[in-house]
Amino acid sequence: MLTLKLLREEPEFVIERLKVKNFDAKEIVYKIIDIDKQRRALQTELDACLARQKALASKIGSFMKEGKKAEADEVKNEVASLKDSSKSLETSLDESQNEQNRLLVLLPNLPCAQVPEGKTAEDNLVVKMAGEIPDLGENALPHWELLKNLDIVDFDLGVKLTGAGFPVYKGKGARIQRALISYFLEKNTSAGYMEYQPPYMVNEASGFGTGQLPDKEGQMYFAPLDGFYMIPTAEVPITNIYRDVILKKEDFPVKMTAYTPCWRREAGSYGKDVRGLNRLHQFDKVEIVRLELPENSYKALEEMVAHVESLVQELGLPYRILRLCGGDMSFTSAITYDFEVFSAAQKRWLEVSSVSNFETYQANRLKLRYKDENGKTQIAHTLNGSSLALPRILAAIIENYQTPDGKIIVPEVLRKYTGFDIIG
Repeated sequence: MLTLKLLREEPEFVIERLKVKNFDAKEIVYKIIDIDKQRRALQTELDACLARQKALASKIGSFMKEGKKAEADEVKNEVASLKDSSKSLETSLDESQNEQNRLLVLLPNLPCAQVPEGKTAEDNLVVKMAGEIPDLGENALPHWELLKNLDIVDFDLGVKLTGAGFPVYKGKGARIQRALISYFLEKNTSAGYMEYQPPYMVNEASGFGTGQLPDKEGQMYFAPLDGFYMIPTAEVPITNIYRDVILKKEDFPVKMTAYTPCWRREAGSYGKDVRGLNRLHQFDKVEIVRLELPENSYKALEEMVAHVESLVQELGLPYRILRLCGGDMSFTSAITYDFEVFSAAQKRWLEVSSVSNFETYQANRLKLRYKDENGKTQIAHTLNGSSLALPRILAAIIENYQTPDGKIIVPEVLRKYTGFDIIG
C-alpha cells in the first residue's frame, strides 16, 4: 500500500509512475488527498472539542464547591452538547478513514525505474538466456504422455478424487517430487534462509498484509465457515510472521524459506497451455522471502536472482531470465524477474519462478517497521521468490531428459534424494 506521505507530497509522480503499469491513478490519487484533508480537519476539530470538554469539566467542580449550581448546570449543558458534537465528529472521522483506506488499496505499487514499459508478456525484456536446448528428434513426447506411459502421475485419478488440476503423483513420480523439495530446501538453508513449516490456511488479515486481498480473492480457495483462505504461495504466511512487528536495524536481513502445497483457482485458464502439469489448481512450491533495509533491498534482489539461477543451472535445464514490463507485473511488485525453462517436447518456455522486490508496499500493509539509528520508525522492504515451483520444473525434466526408448534420466543433483538415476 502506498503511503499517504508520498501521495500528499508527490501526487503527479505517483500518477506518472503508475502509467507504466497502464493504470490511470489520477482520480483516485486526488480523491485520497481530498479525503485526507477532510480527515485531518475533522481530527483537529475533534481534538479541540475534547480539549474544551476537559477544560469545562474542571469548572463544574469549582462551581459546585462554590455553591454556584446555576453556573454549574450551564456548563454541564455545554459539555453535553460538546459530547454530542464529539460523537458526530468521531463517526465522520471513522467514515473518512474507512473511505480513505478503501481507495488506498485500489492503487498498485509503483514500478521502479528499471521496469520497461509495455502491456503484455510480449513486451517483457529478456536479460539472459543460458543452457543448450536438447534436440530430442521428431518422436519426442510431451510430459503428459510420458507420465502416463511410465505410470508416475495420474491425472484421471486426480479428477476422480477431486477434479481437473489436482494430479496424483505415485511411485517414482512421488519420490522425484520429494527429491525436488528436499533439494530446493537444502540449497536455500545452505544460503542462510531459515526453514519454516507454516499453516496452509491463513486469515483475512494475512491475505491483506501481502496484497492477495482484496485484489485476488477470486483466485483463492475460501473456507467461509472459518473465514480462512487456502494459501496461493508460502509467501503469504511466511511474510506475515512479521506483521505488526518493529525490528531493529541489526535484525536485518531476515531470510526465510518454506515448502508448502499451494492452491489457486486459475479461473479462466483453458486450452493447450494448461495440459498436464502446465497449470494446476494444487501444486508444490518452495519459496524464499527476505526482509531488508531499504538501502539494501536491490542488492538482495540481485542475490535472490543469482540464487534461483544456480538452482536451474544445477538441474541442467535451458533457461531465460525476463524483467517484466509494467503491464505484466503483479499489483504489489515494484520489479519482477521471471525465470522460464525450455520445454523441449512442447517447444515453449515455461515460467518456474518469479523473484520480486515489493519495496515498502507490502510492509506498509503489514505494519512491518524498524527503528533507524535515530530511533525513528521506518518501513522495511520485503522481497520474495519461487525457488522453485515444482510442476513445470518436473515437466521440463521429464521432457528434456527423456530417452528414445521412453525412459527418463534423473538430473545428477537429484539422485542422492531419489535413490535412483532413471525412471522407466
